[in-house]
Amino acid sequence: MTLRVAVLGVGHFGRFHALKVAASARMTLVGVADADAARAAAVAQETNAPVLSVDAAIEAAEAVIVAAPTRFHGGLGRRVLEAGRHLFVEKPIAATLEDADALAGLTAARGRVLQVGHIERFSAAFRAVREASAGSRATSWEAVRAAPFRPRSLDISVVLDLMIHDIDLVLALAGEAPVEVQAVGARVVSDHPDFAVARLRFGSGRAAVITASRVSVALERRLRVLGAEGEMAVDFVGRSLVALRRGGAEPVATMPGHGLDRATWTDHDSLEAELAGFAAACLDGVAPEVGAAEGIAALRVALAVEAAIAAGAG
Repeated sequence: MTLRVAVLGVGHFGRFHALKVAASARMTLVGVADADAARAAAVAQETNAPVLSVDAAIEAAEAVIVAAPTRFHGGLGRRVLEAGRHLFVEKPIAATLEDADALAGLTAARGRVLQVGHIERFSAAFRAVREASAGSRATSWEAVRAAPFRPRSLDISVVLDLMIHDIDLVLALAGEAPVEVQAVGARVVSDHPDFAVARLRFGSGRAAVITASRVSVALERRLRVLGAEGEMAVDFVGRSLVALRRGGAEPVATMPGHGLDRATWTDHDSLEAELAGFAAACLDGVAPEVGAAEGIAALRVALAVEAAIAAGAG
């Protein structure tokens, strides 16, 4: 049995969704929709799927992927869920908490699956960190996500564009919401903050510092996990993981010893893994890795970061 899936919004990342669905053994791409007719036609030709209106795409599908710009997530998501379809919505879950809560309510009322596209949860790097003992006994985290300027997603801040990835990862590792959020940031090339630095303080006494920039001179994606046992540092771009601990050295993969350990991993296709999880949730009843609650938690912190930046600028 395969899942009939439509994709709403086939821009830069939506196109990748359509390609992955079309190639999947557990999903069938029944149509694509986009406000840009030429773009929709091009992706339809690549995937051998028809171009449909939004309503027709929802009608033809059992599950719908919403990869349109953030401001449309709430409205399109409601239409999908009200029609009784499963919903995969790209991050952030919505532009506002009100819209996000509405999606969560509809998901529960209709008994449907809602998965939010926090793709980093499915990366080999994050899974290696999460499985390591240092990840669960950390006292602080430092994350950096920087990229050279590209004229995409400029209708939202770097916080909702990039930082929200690391907000979600830190929340997953911390297992609690922050009790205090401080942040600074500034506009550089858009009408919204293009770089930001946030500090999260948790009730347990732990803390996180998260930096994001879309006007960087180089691509950089790093995560440091610090605790009484030592430090774990991940370079997502270089695909390396280093753990510094007391005592002798052991391979990171086994993590039984103490000392300076280094390892690299063979990365897998994170988007393919993410969509496979969505198909399993819809077809097999498996709980989604990132559901409405997790999507709302990340959005709540991201909006608090934006508010702290605005307060500081004012």
